[in-house]
Amino acid sequence: MSLLRNSLPSTVLKLSVRRQLAVATSTNFIRHKSTTNLKDRLAQLIPERQEEVKRIKKEHGSKVLGNVTVDMVYGGMRGIKGLVWEGSLLDPEEGIRFRGLTIPECQQQLPSASTGNEPLPEGLFWLLATGEVPTTEQANYLSSEWAARAEVPQFVKDLLDNTPKTVHPMTQFSLAVTALQSESEFAKAYQDGVPKSKYWEYTYEDSMNLIAKLPNIAGRIYQNVFKNGQMPNISRDADYGQNISTVLGFGDNKEFVELMRLYLTIHSDHEGGNVSAHATHLVGSALSDPYLSFASGLNGLAGPLHGLANQEVLRWIMRMRDELGSDEVSDETIKEYVWKTLKSGQVVPGYGHAVLRKTDPRYTCQREFALKHLPNDPLFKMVSQLYKVVPDVLTEHGKTKNPWPNVDAHSGVLLKHYGLAEQDFYTVLFGVSRSLGVLTQLIWDRALGMPIERPKSVTTANFKSLSN
Repeated sequence: MSLLRNSLPSTVLKLSVRRQLAVATSTNFIRHKSTTNLKDRLAQLIPERQEEVKRIKKEHGSKVLGNVTVDMVYGGMRGIKGLVWEGSLLDPEEGIRFRGLTIPECQQQLPSASTGNEPLPEGLFWLLATGEVPTTEQANYLSSEWAARAEVPQFVKDLLDNTPKTVHPMTQFSLAVTALQSESEFAKAYQDGVPKSKYWEYTYEDSMNLIAKLPNIAGRIYQNVFKNGQMPNISRDADYGQNISTVLGFGDNKEFVELMRLYLTIHSDHEGGNVSAHATHLVGSALSDPYLSFASGLNGLAGPLHGLANQEVLRWIMRMRDELGSDEVSDETIKEYVWKTLKSGQVVPGYGHAVLRKTDPRYTCQREFALKHLPNDPLFKMVSQLYKVVPDVLTEHGKTKNPWPNVDAHSGVLLKHYGLAEQDFYTVLFGVSRSLGVLTQLIWDRALGMPIERPKSVTTANFKSLSN
C-alpha cells in the first residue's frame, strides 16, 4: 500500500482525501430533533454503534492499517495508526475536522448565542458526542445542565484557597480535578458491581459534572493567583462561554465572551494521538474514572511541547518587541531577529506542527477574529508580520517540515488584548476546552467496551538483531 501511495501524484492523493472527508461531512447536515437530552440521544445511538463496530471487527479485523518502522518507534510513535478516535480527524492538508466538519463549517452550522456569532462550545460538545449538528434547543439544554451542575464542593474550594500562589496554575488545576474524584459516580457504581453495559452512563454523568465545574475551578485559580480572590458567580441562564468569562472577570466584555466561545470550540479536540488526549484515553482504559483520567491529560497538557506552548509564543513575541525597542519595525528587522533565534539553537515558537503541512485552520480563524475586532492592536500587527516573514525563513533554514503557524502562534495575543495578560494561566483555558473532546471520547470508549491499552514494547537489542 505504501509503495502504491508513493507512486501516486500528490494532487490525486489530496483529491482522494477531500472526497473521503466530503462523504464524512455529508452526514452532518441533518439536525436530529428527537430529544434535547444528550444522554437520551446517546442511549439511542449507542446500540447502533455497537453493532457497527462488531461488523467492522468481523469484516475488516485482519486488515493492515500500515507498516511500523524502527524510525517510528524511536520517533515517539509518530505516524503509527493505533487508536480509534471518533470526535476529530486531522489531515496534513485539510487540517482538523470535527466529526467531518471544518472549523469554518462549524462556525456556520453550530448554534450561536443570541448575542453573538461564534459557535457555542455546547454545540461542539453535542457534535463530538453524537456526530450530529445540534439544534439551538439542544445546545441550550447543555448550557442549562452545565450551569446547574457547576457548584464545586467546599473542600475543593478550600484546597485551592489554601494553595500557595507560587504553585503553577496548571498544577492547581490538576490538583482540583484529582480531588473531585471523590465525587465520581462511575467509581462508586463500579465498586457496587454495576454491569459493563451501564459503564457509559456513569462515565457520562461524571463527564457532565466535571465539565460543568471547570469554569468555577479555573476562575477560582485565576482570582486567587492573579487578582483579589473574590469569585464572581455564574448565571443559571448563561451559556458556557459567558459563564467562564464571568468568573474570570470579563463577563461584561461582549467581544471577550465571543472570543471564549470560539477559543473553547477550536481547542477542544485534535485527534487522539496528542499527549492530553492519549493520556486521558490511556488512563481511562484501565477503568479509571473521568476525573483521574482527565487529570492525567492535564498533566500532559502542562508540558512545554504541548499546551504550555501558547504562553511561550507570547513571551517570545514580547521579548522580541522589547529587544527591538518598538511595536513598529520593518519586515527585514523581524527577519533578522528570527534568524538570530534559529542560529542560537532555539526554535521559533508557534510555527511547525507534527502532522499539519499548511497553516493551522485554528490559527486562521483566530486571525479572522482579530482582523474583525482588533485590527490595529500592535501585537496583532507583529503577529501578522511574523506570518509574512517566518515561513520563508524556516523554508530557507531547511530543518522544518512545516514552516506555517499553528494555533499557539495566535491565541495568546488575543487574550492579552482583552486584558488577560497572565501567560501562566493560558494553558488552564486550553485544559477547560480540551475536556470537551477527551471526555466525549471517554464516554464512547466505555459504551463500546474498549479494552485496556497495552501495546508491546521491545528493546534496542531486539532492533540490533534485525540485521543478523
